[in-house]
Amino acid sequence: MKIAQKSRWIYLVVGCLFLGTLSAQAQIVNVESLRRVSDTSRWSGNASLSFNLIKNKNTLFNLRNTLQVQYLYKQHLVLFINEINFKEVNAKNLVDKGIQHFRYNYRFSKSFAWEGFVQSQFDEISAIDFRGLIGTGPRFKVSKSEMYNFFLGTALMFEYEKIENALENVRNRDFRNSSYLSFSLFPKENISIVSTTYFQPRLNKWSDFRISNDSKVVIGIVKNLGLSIGVKYLYDAFPAIGIPKEQYRITNGLTYSFD
Repeated sequence: MKIAQKSRWIYLVVGCLFLGTLSAQAQIVNVESLRRVSDTSRWSGNASLSFNLIKNKNTLFNLRNTLQVQYLYKQHLVLFINEINFKEVNAKNLVDKGIQHFRYNYRFSKSFAWEGFVQSQFDEISAIDFRGLIGTGPRFKVSKSEMYNFFLGTALMFEYEKIENALENVRNRDFRNSSYLSFSLFPKENISIVSTTYFQPRLNKWSDFRISNDSKVVIGIVKNLGLSIGVKYLYDAFPAIGIPKEQYRITNGLTYSFD
């Protein structure tokens, strides 16, 4: 009986590793997934690094790095995210994207905080050569349970965007509102569900807006290691020329967390 149980665990872990290898490039960066419900000082977060080199009739190179870190001290909360994803086939870039996000949050009470953030981003698939953001605004907690958390936030944000492809070469400098609804659910000790929906209209042209949803379920396998399943959806009313208004990803992989 013990041998059979041990074998099932081995098959489960190997199977999850296989799934993670198939879609390691597709893990989702979500700022809200870093926020931990705690009043103690501590570091927490997760990190991953993957590297693949395949040589047959083609040469495939893939590099992905993700680092998500939170530091909490009394009323102060600092979040940092770094994600790089690079894929090349026969010396031709297929995917080249990355994001760096820094956020500071000061909590005035259990239900009200003020936060500021800066972000840099590039995404070859969306023709974004560079996008830089800086913004600030309030954040409200609208629930009190330890089993679930709901948050509302809004911010005034300045955006500088550089778009370059074969069809256009433009520079955008806009002020946008960035509002979000976020929730975290913990139905069981080893299961967490995190979802965030953003709405970002341009202040002088509200028909120019973006809507995005980033959701992830993590199921714990062993201590600090879990299987993650994620869905990410983006709608951009005015994307770069040649880029679809709607984009989405469905992903799965392994997540290692530390705290």
